[in-house]
Order: sequence, then structure tokens, then C-alpha cells
Amino acid sequence: MKVVALVSGGKDSCYAMMKCIQYGHQIVALANLMPADDSVDELDSYMYQTVGHQIIVSYAECMGVPLFRRRIQGSTRHQKLSYSTTPGDEVEDMFILLNEVKRQIPSVTAVSSGAIASDYQRLRVESVCSRLGLVSLAYLWKQDQSLLLQEMITNGIVAITVKVAAMGLDPVKHLGKELAFLQPYLHKLNELYGINVCGEGGEYETLTLDCPLFVNAKIMLDEFQVILHSSDSIAPAAVLHPLAFHLERKTNPSSIGGNEKIQNIFHGKLDSVFEVQGDCSQRCDITSQSVAEVTDSQGGVEHKLHISRTQKGDTFSICCWLQDSCKPSSGLVEDVKAVLRKIELELAGYGFGWENVVYIHLYISDMNEFATANETYLKFITQEKCPYGVPSRSTIELPLLQVGLGSAYMEVLVANDQTHKRVLHVQSISCWAPSCIGPYSQATLHKNILHMAGQLGLDPPTMTLCDGGATSELKKALENSEAVAKCFNCSISTSAIFFVIYCSAHIPSSERLGIQDKLDEFLKEIMLFHLDKASIHHALVPIFLYVLVPDLPKRALVEVKPILFVAEDTEATNETPQDVSCTRTPSCLGFQHEEWHDSCVKKCIIPGKLCAVILSVTSEIAAKICSDHLGADHQNYSTADQMERVSRFCVYLLDKIIIHNGFSWKDTVYMRLYFPTRLHLPMETLSTMFTNAFLELASMGQTISVGNEPIFNLVPVLSAGRSYSENDLVTA
Repeated sequence: MKVVALVSGGKDSCYAMMKCIQYGHQIVALANLMPADDSVDELDSYMYQTVGHQIIVSYAECMGVPLFRRRIQGSTRHQKLSYSTTPGDEVEDMFILLNEVKRQIPSVTAVSSGAIASDYQRLRVESVCSRLGLVSLAYLWKQDQSLLLQEMITNGIVAITVKVAAMGLDPVKHLGKELAFLQPYLHKLNELYGINVCGEGGEYETLTLDCPLFVNAKIMLDEFQVILHSSDSIAPAAVLHPLAFHLERKTNPSSIGGNEKIQNIFHGKLDSVFEVQGDCSQRCDITSQSVAEVTDSQGGVEHKLHISRTQKGDTFSICCWLQDSCKPSSGLVEDVKAVLRKIELELAGYGFGWENVVYIHLYISDMNEFATANETYLKFITQEKCPYGVPSRSTIELPLLQVGLGSAYMEVLVANDQTHKRVLHVQSISCWAPSCIGPYSQATLHKNILHMAGQLGLDPPTMTLCDGGATSELKKALENSEAVAKCFNCSISTSAIFFVIYCSAHIPSSERLGIQDKLDEFLKEIMLFHLDKASIHHALVPIFLYVLVPDLPKRALVEVKPILFVAEDTEATNETPQDVSCTRTPSCLGFQHEEWHDSCVKKCIIPGKLCAVILSVTSEIAAKICSDHLGADHQNYSTADQMERVSRFCVYLLDKIIIHNGFSWKDTVYMRLYFPTRLHLPMETLSTMFTNAFLELASMGQTISVGNEPIFNLVPVLSAGRSYSENDLVTA
């Protein structure tokens, strides 16, 4: 990509440019924001580092690329973490600056910044990039600061301190000193006082005088003055004010990426400096794309839409799918629109909107049309509509058409209390974890449950699938999941309730058996790491569900979707308060307890808090269920007869588990029933079977009410089970 780099003069923004080049991008311009008054060194800004700005003008000549500068007119007006367009805010100065760069160099598609740990700064850069249709590159994001500091020094960044404001940093002793000289002392201060060795807490700021990007010249600081801002005896604050400097030419001068390449896309002088004017007090509404109004008609196509909904009041799921009619298909895009509209109307009926949605499962019939389906999705669900954060999401191809459904199927998890919701949405491409460019987030934490977006085996800095097949993709997807979990101070090896492992039908049969082994191996590795660090006191034992589907985004072979329990000092256990296997219950739905029933179930229980269950019925277990009922006559059962008996068994066993663990059906947040297409049963037939089983349970006085909408979602798949080798008839 062609990149404009935001530069403050500090080590971080310079090293971020070096990382961009390492990952194959080209720096074609620099952008800098400076004080309105040249004599001012530092502004009272939450966003911008400006100390040493008098020297930044030389960067264009040192690097051989144009420099665009703007004097900061705005101030900090929008102080909330997530930014929305605010006239007169200092962020609008960045918008005007980058908009001018884009106007003069239309081929620019990305913006580089040196963000390491500040969500405040990262979110504002991402906001501006989103409005301009640019990609944010933040290759230092979430990286270990000790390693970063060492990398910067090793890779030739020569930077001096231009501000100090921390315990142990003396303006007289430490201002103007090179990073390489200060590195051991900074680590010592970290051990003594916990300072950030890269200065991310404002402990110090730097000015880069030379680095490998400075191919034409390096900067020599001849004279400076120390200006004391605070004479605090513990942590005095002072800045370095440059008085005189010159450039020392390098032999064989050139430019970043070669003069001829940049000259082709920028028709001015390569080392030119431009000052960008404009008034940031006016609202800036320029965007690369306007979100279309979603009001177009369905063109006369009439859809038969089905809804299911769980009964829990504060957190519940709504599912919507289309029953395919005899009429010609209206296509995936129209089906996605129809489902989104219906969900939107359902939410409105409860007084909710998309901001109340925690998680979305988007199932489509053809992954080849993912891009167009996603465009439709983006018209309904936007960041503007979700001020508390956009929902996390996973997108999977399902065999919808094979079971007589439309091309789109959606499930949303809804919460009526936004105060317990925390969203992680990083749109910048970085080395941390795959970015989510657009209105879907990496993870959403709601009431101790962390709902993580489906993770692919993507290499974060390049956003391409890793090589090595399914097991390599699985390992990378788990690493990405762990990176996200760390942001919530937990680990997938200790806090996971369960994992859904979506496996593509394109996985070669020779690789399939290794998937489960690789998952177990990687989780054990992470667990041992935490045990060595003594960072855990207890761990959940997660349950696993493997789902075979036709295709996944980016033609990935594996997608991992973890759900974690995040709470402090919680005694978590996978044992029920009462041993269900030893409990005898009266006959229910025609069943009585048998010892082998427990072999159908895997569960993760946290008493009084959650009950997560995966119930699987294989062909062998189905035969046993039917033989216990009819003896040898079960062999004459049709598939429909067998599935009717199986549906009753599933409801019976789930009811027993729920009740015996102190919960009720009204506590259900979501319930999915996966069934394989090889059953060759219409979805409506299966739905009726399970609905009848629930109706009979309700008639027996159990804690369940059956309304017009089922409380379960029927999800068609190629196969599903608690292990990759299992091929179940029903998995709940």
C-alpha cells in the first residue's frame, strides 16, 4: 500500500515507518501537526507530541519524501474514549491534514502511526481513517515495550530525549541523551517505579535525529535550551528547546523506495514541505463513501421470515431465517436485507436498536458473495448506531439452500443493559491480532462472558492466511484468540467455557485428525506458561464443538470461536453441585435415567452463574434410544420416526441437566440445534418435532413456557460433534 506516515519526530512514529517498509508498504508522504506558535514547544494536547517540532521540517529532505504540516487550531473538546466528529476538536486538524494529502496524492491508501498502548490516540486515528476511506497501520500496537525499545536501538534509530516527566529522570542529567545510553537506566526505573520503558505513560518524549529512513542526511543538534515546566522534587518536568541544528549529508543520497517510484505518484518536488490551511471549527463531513439509506424496496418479492427467541429477559437471542418459497430466489443480497430488516424490527419492538446487540452470527449460502453481503450488512450496522461499540461477529457458509432455506440466516445476542458491556474494536492493522476494519469488533465482554469474534489463521501484519494447512491455521487462530483474551486480562487456556471450531469441507482428509490434537497441544502450552508465571489459581476445563461447513471467509480451512468467563476471584468448576449421574428422576417424556445418558453430554458449570452444555446424539446413541423404546422393532423406524424420538430425548436430558444445576429454562440465553444435511429432513419437520417435545414438557408443569416463537435455532451443517471424528445426528 501507498502510505502517509504521521510523524511527531519521536522514535515510535519513525520505527512504525520502518515496520511498514518491512511488511512491503511504501512511504510516499509524511504528515505532521505542530503548534500554531513556533515559539511554543508543547501543547496541552491529549493527542499530539510537539516538542522538537522546529526540527521536523528537515524530515522531508532527510527522507526524500514530501512533508505536509498543519498548525493545530482545535483543542480537546471530545474527551470520551471513542471519538465522534466534533467541530473545533484537535482531531479535526488531523482530518484536514490527511484529507489534503489524499487530494494531492490520490494513490495513498493507508496511514501509519506509532501508537503502542494508547486507546485514546488509536481510536482517533482510526476514526479519521474511516472517514477518509484509509487503512490505519499501527505495527507497534500492543507490542512488549522492552522488546520494542531494544529493536529500535538495534535497528539504527538514533533518538534523544526532548522531554522528561517521571520519577528518576533528571532534566539536567537526562535531557538530550540518546536512547541507547539511557536504555539500562530506563529498565532500572521500570523495576523501581514501574515506568513505561518506551515512555507510553508520558514519562519521556524523544526526537529522532537519524535512522535508516534518513537516506539523504542526518540531523545534528548544535544548541538547545532546557526549559523547566515543573520543579517538583520527585518528578520534575522539563523540555528541550532546539536553538540551532544543521544537516549532515550522507553519501549516495536517494529516497525511500526510490525517487522514480514516488515521483510517479507525486508531481511536486520530493523534499517539498506544504503547510495545510483550513478552518477546523467547521464540521468536516467529507468521506470516501456515504452510507446508503436502507430504504429501497424488495422489488415485490415476498419473503416468509421465521423468528426464534430465547426467554431470558436481560440477555437473549433472536434468530431469523427465510423459508424458501416456490418463487425464484431474489439473491443473497436481497435475502441479507430482508433478514436485517426483520431483526431491526424485532429489536425496535423491544425498544432496542443495533446498539443493544452483543454478538452476531451471520450465516450465508455462498462465501463467493461475502463481499456484497458484507456491504449490505454495513448499511444497517454502523459505528454511529452503536455508541457503546459495534457487535462482535462470525461469518460462516452453511448449506442453507440444501435444506430449503433462503440465502441468509442470522442470530443476534441482545442485552438490555449497556452499562455491563465492554467492546474491543481495533481497526488498525498491527502485529497484535487481525484487525476488524468496519463495524464488527474482536470481542465483547458482557456480564462476565467474553464473546469473541471468529478468529481465522491470519498473520496480523499482512492479514493473509498462514501457510501450512489446517493445523497451522488453527495454531495461528488460537494465537490470535489469546492476544485478544489478554486485553481482558484472561487466557483461552484458563477462562474458556467452550470453543466452536468451524472446519471447512476443503480440509484434506489426511489433515482432519490432527486438528483436535493440535488444539489440545496448544492449549496445554499456554496453560504451562501461565503456571510457570504463577498467574492463575484455577482454570476452567472447556468443552469443544466441531462443526463441518462448506466454506469460511478468505477460503480459510479453520475458524475458531471461543467464549470465555471473565471474573475476578471466581471459584470456577466443571463439576455440578449435585452429581446428575447418581440422581433418579421420574419418567419424563417417556424416558428414565440410564447410566449411558451421561456419555452424551459435556458441560462446564459455574454454580449460580452459568451452565454451558453440549449434548450430542450419534447414530449409535440414536439406535440405543430407539431400541430402549421399541426393542428390535426400532430397525423399521424411518429417519423421521427416529428423529422424533431423538428430539424428545434431547429435551428430556437438557431439562434434567438444567434443573439439577439450579437453573431453569427461563435462564437460557441461546440454544442451537445443529443437524446434518444428510438427514434429508425438511427444517420445518425438525422444528415441529422439537416444538412438540417442548410443548409436552411445558404441559408437565416444567419451568418452560412455549409461545408463538421457538426458543431454539435449527442450524444446518455438513456435520457436527464434540470431536472432529464424530458425526452426530443432532448436537445441541
